[in-house]
Amino acid sequence: MNTVVTSSTPAIVTFRGSCTHGQRRPPGTWSRAGGKRRKGEKKKRPVRGKGEAAFPLRAPRPGHRFSDSSRELPAAAGAGGGQKPVQREGSPRGAAGWPVPTPPPLYTGGGEAKVSGRGALSASSETPFGANIDIAPALLFQQTPEIYSVELSGTKDIVKTDKGDGKKYRGLKNNCLERRKKNHKEEFQKELHLDDHKLSNRELEKKYGTDIITGLSSTRAAELLARDGPNSLTPPKQTPEIVKFLKQMVGGFSVLLWVGAFLCWIAFGIEYSSNKSASLNNVYLGSVLVLVVIFTGIFAYYQEAKSTNIMSSFKKMIPQQALVIRDSEKKSIPSEQLVVGDIVEVKGGDQIPADIRVLSSQGCRVDNSSLTGESEPQPRSSEFTHENPLETKNICFYSTTCLEGTITGMVINTGDRTIIGHIASLASGVGNEKTPIAIEIEHFVHIVAGVAVSIGILFFIIAVSMNYRVLDSIIFLIGIIVANVPEGLLATVTVTLSLTAKRMAKKNCLVKNLEAVETLGSTSIICSDKTGTLTQNRMTVAHLWFDNQIFVADTSENHSNQVFDQSSRTWASLSKIITLCNRAEFKPGQENVPIMKLSIHETDDPHDKRFLMVMKGAPERILEKCSTIMINGEEHPLDESTAKAFHTAYMELGGLGERVLGFCHLYLPAHEFPETYKFDTDAMNFPTSNLCFVGLLSMIDPPRSTVPDAVTKCRSAGIKVIMVTGDHPITAKAIAKSVGIISANSETVEDIARRLSIAVEQVNKWDAKAAVVTGMELKDMSSEQVDEILANYQEIVFARTSPQQKLIIVEGCQRQDAVVAVTGDGVNDSPALKKADIGVAMGIAGSDAAKNAADMVLLDDNFASIVTGVEEGRLIFDNLKKTIAYTLTKNIAELCPFLIYIIVGLPLPIGTITILFIDLGTDIIPSIALAYEKAESDIMNRKPRHKKKDRLVNQPLAVYSYLHIGLMQALGAFLVYFTVYAQEGFLPRSLINLRVEWEKDYVNDLEDSYGQEWTRYQRAYLEWTGYTAFFVGILVQQIADLIIRKTRRNSIFQQGPFRNKVIWVGIASQIVIGLVLSYGLGSVTALSFTMLRAQYWFVAVPHAILIWVYDEVRKLFIRLYPGSE
Repeated sequence: MNTVVTSSTPAIVTFRGSCTHGQRRPPGTWSRAGGKRRKGEKKKRPVRGKGEAAFPLRAPRPGHRFSDSSRELPAAAGAGGGQKPVQREGSPRGAAGWPVPTPPPLYTGGGEAKVSGRGALSASSETPFGANIDIAPALLFQQTPEIYSVELSGTKDIVKTDKGDGKKYRGLKNNCLERRKKNHKEEFQKELHLDDHKLSNRELEKKYGTDIITGLSSTRAAELLARDGPNSLTPPKQTPEIVKFLKQMVGGFSVLLWVGAFLCWIAFGIEYSSNKSASLNNVYLGSVLVLVVIFTGIFAYYQEAKSTNIMSSFKKMIPQQALVIRDSEKKSIPSEQLVVGDIVEVKGGDQIPADIRVLSSQGCRVDNSSLTGESEPQPRSSEFTHENPLETKNICFYSTTCLEGTITGMVINTGDRTIIGHIASLASGVGNEKTPIAIEIEHFVHIVAGVAVSIGILFFIIAVSMNYRVLDSIIFLIGIIVANVPEGLLATVTVTLSLTAKRMAKKNCLVKNLEAVETLGSTSIICSDKTGTLTQNRMTVAHLWFDNQIFVADTSENHSNQVFDQSSRTWASLSKIITLCNRAEFKPGQENVPIMKLSIHETDDPHDKRFLMVMKGAPERILEKCSTIMINGEEHPLDESTAKAFHTAYMELGGLGERVLGFCHLYLPAHEFPETYKFDTDAMNFPTSNLCFVGLLSMIDPPRSTVPDAVTKCRSAGIKVIMVTGDHPITAKAIAKSVGIISANSETVEDIARRLSIAVEQVNKWDAKAAVVTGMELKDMSSEQVDEILANYQEIVFARTSPQQKLIIVEGCQRQDAVVAVTGDGVNDSPALKKADIGVAMGIAGSDAAKNAADMVLLDDNFASIVTGVEEGRLIFDNLKKTIAYTLTKNIAELCPFLIYIIVGLPLPIGTITILFIDLGTDIIPSIALAYEKAESDIMNRKPRHKKKDRLVNQPLAVYSYLHIGLMQALGAFLVYFTVYAQEGFLPRSLINLRVEWEKDYVNDLEDSYGQEWTRYQRAYLEWTGYTAFFVGILVQQIADLIIRKTRRNSIFQQGPFRNKVIWVGIASQIVIGLVLSYGLGSVTALSFTMLRAQYWFVAVPHAILIWVYDEVRKLFIRLYPGSE
């Protein structure tokens, strides 16, 4: 087959494979049809990576062909830029109605290679090089050299050289090609390309240089081990703990506080150089700021410390020993020493030591549930049964378990090259995105820091322009920054998240990442695995068919709900076959389990000495071996009507997504098969035809009983639930319908086509409300098509998906600006768990890899626990908003004193250290107390918050906190301040522009409004009294602020003033700390507190009451006029 070139643009085609330096181009030539071959140049070619060589191709005239000597393809009509691919009539379509392109032919000799370009090549076919070139003509470049990069087992972006200058420009980010992310991430997300399952034993021997009988030689094995490395997984690089600790020390507001501390020390140094008796206040302030940073940093580091080494869980799966054939001898070697080409033997109970191509097997079944999501044991044989290597029977995967039987196989992949190694690379290679709450806190930090620095610099300039000393202006700057920065808020947020995590742990939700608590609350899409998450991960009998009727099986313990006649002789025969044909075993250690019932039964006929042969298997195969059928206890000939009834029942049960088995039996004649007869299952010395068909049994992995209600609650909360599973689409759809992911009245494109008896292609895909998309269909979809499905369907099931495709689905959801939660329990779920905004793993059935990749673990494996987590997450977001509003309110009251001090010239109303006692003393416990606030009634009836619109700190919250309650607090605090000064003799008007004289150390006769003279020490003591009074004014009003923050829109009486008792503990702590600072530490000069008279504590009470009344009126209007908040 040939590829036509229709452009005269010179091109360089890069092949990755066996080409090396100085090698001629591969066989296959540029030629005119029937023309003379052009030989390749002999000079060395540029090599673009390991195993990659480039060779120039002379620009052919239009109509030239890329051909070999035996095959040619006519020039494609109309090929070139601008041509669009045409979907032919009758082409297959996906479940949602989209055309599914026919996969291009694969070159099975040396892997698949693709080239993606625009303008130069125009067809898609298999080249003589064994490279599948897939060109989509859409863009035309200028007449400049182009490089088309052909990469084995995947597609690579175009690399273009412009004007021969050698510069490379990767990707086409501004053109209409799909935008891609970093190259290393694309490598992780490539689909699995493996063709060993298609090769014959002879081809495998040739490919891996081994012998099926004698195995590898020890010498050759040593060479391969040296080349490929040990059969183990490479651990990822870990961030050093010291780096994590230092990040906490400089994160958030810490940088501002570090700067403030150093400025304090610099200011003291400057002042001390000119005045040896300089005050130590700046030293104290700088030291306190450093202690604040260190304390909050250590606390945050301690709270956030966790183990994130996902690879350790993968290492636990590695079997220790492997039985291998080398040098014609069987040897037991450490599994890490296995190499490709080794012949290994595995028996029941062993873990598969590497990716193995099965050469022979006897009754082998493997457990792939943690890897592929298939809940039932999978048979393994040497038979090639499916194009997809994950679904064919002749491949066994590293770390899965052989349940029974034996396997002899050839190692085809080891270590990081195995499927599990690829998944490990996906999980460790996918970086964690910032959680929504981390983004919100960072957004908040940027706003507050920006405001603090801007105001500080503004007033620094104003102070300097008003002839203040630079040293004093720096002190103003520090004071304004400290007043604006809520130093204790980040520690409060961490404690709040930690408390919520402990509360969730009591509800069987173990939170590994504290920030994930809120993330679950803001979740808008849940991508849930099926097996073990929505279902019980155990096959259960669902339906029975016998006597030409379908019966629903009763799985209750006493069988009290059985709907059929248990005395039926057909049922007796069927139950006997079912009992004999099973692999059930008694578990050890059950001696102490109480026996509910014990009964003894006689045989049907103790005088009947005949052997009874029973058989089960695929219904159609069983039916082929039967000539009669049992109906109402009697055998009847298997005629057309009974066969039709069988097929109708078989299709109905199969359509429910259930696994159907057929059962038959045969009484062997006693004279031919006496009691001493020796049966041989290998020689089959007994009849296997003309049997009697007895009935059908269907099984399904049933959904958990709590899941349907949980899905309903998710819908009411505005959360879309998507099933993502590796199981069969029919089974997945059936479970989705049973749990409510697909509503009872919703139809897929296939359902509509079946109802209308028309072809799927004739159905308008938008008429369907639900979609079932398989992994094969998803593989051929562009990101735009994936986005279209996610945006237009509310009920979606993805079936037969690979780990890479689960990542694609999660990324598609995140492109919808959704907050994505992923639930799962298997190894195959770990990459998606890591990529999601929040990963939720199952604690009981979940693999170690899934638990380590997840942010949250459900200890009871109950999907319904997620609903509890959602409610807790929404509650914590509400409570954090309340905490921040409470914290921000006092900032205006703390900022205004410095502004008034600079502009009006009053004696400073409050000191910087005093502000720190508010932020880190009286406000910490009340802020934490808000985390215990109960949920308001509408919390699970609201839509998920939009992560870009519904911010933790938005304009309404800032305006209300700063300009409403904040200004009221500032006025109340100034009232206490002016009251104290007036009582001591300084009326408010006399304080204006008094600051300069007030702070002169040599002035000891400053007169007040009544002519009293004040020394410098007396003025300093009065100033500290003013600090304490202003502090008390803020404290009293913060109590009112704490009470009004209990609710967003409900009255305090609706919520219940005593519903959260911890609030009152917070109020008590405020009062106690205030009393201790005033009366216990009032004599400590460095703290700038004094023993305040009792009457001053009550001056701000009317303002506190006014704040409460004002807020109650505001909430009343919000309830009367929704949306006015």
